[in-house]
Order: sequence, then structure tokens, then C-alpha cells
Amino acid sequence: QVQLVESGGGLVQAGGSLRLSCAASERTFSRYAMGWFRQAPGKEREFVAAISWSGGNTYYANSVKGRFTISRDNAKNTVYLQMNSLKPEDTAVYYCAEKGFGMSAYSSERGYGYWGQGTQVTVSS
Repeated sequence: QVQLVESGGGLVQAGGSLRLSCAASERTFSRYAMGWFRQAPGKEREFVAAISWSGGNTYYANSVKGRFTISRDNAKNTVYLQMNSLKPEDTAVYYCAEKGFGMSAYSSERGYGYWGQGTQVTVSS
């Protein structure tokens, strides 16, 4: 059973920055792509960013492109989401997830088999 634990959320003013971390218990973490999703109150969960197993390929939602950066440290079994120039509309619970080996798109929730419990990010105006 894989455990994913997010941290780093909090309250920040618009224009500020936060870095989220997601630590995985998976010993073979480096074999899997990882993703970040978010869910705002009253909205569906949506894709934010993803990174390939090696870190060589990254993918972003248009809404965060140029502001957020996903990265990973396979030696530490950890994936990160650096969030800059935060906006009130970035307020959400952020989840990390481990992608399986299927052919689902990186942006599709269906491709992810394990999820963390989420961390709250609140951006005040």
C-alpha cells in the first residue's frame, strides 16, 4: 500500500509563493509519474501539473503555466510543487497522486491509483 503525504499548504497573500511537498512511502517511487490536482469548494477536482518518472517531462494546466513548477527528488521519494504569483482562484485543497502504467493522459484522474490526503492552500486578496 502506497502512502502519499502532502505538506506545505497554508495561507498566503495574493502574489506570494508556497512550495508543496509530497513524500511517498513507495520504495519504487522513481518508476512512477506523479501528479498534482486541486479541488476548490463547490468545484470538480482538476489537474494542475504532472512529471514523468525521470523528471524529464513536465505537464501543466494552462491556468498555472508559467507560475507553478513541478519537480521531483527520487532519492528522497518526494515530489514538489513550487507555486509563485499566487492568485485567490488558486485557493483549493491540493492533492498529489501516483500515476499507474496505463495509457491515460497525465491530466486524467483515471490514470492515478494512489492519492494523498490533501493540503489546503488559501490565497487571500
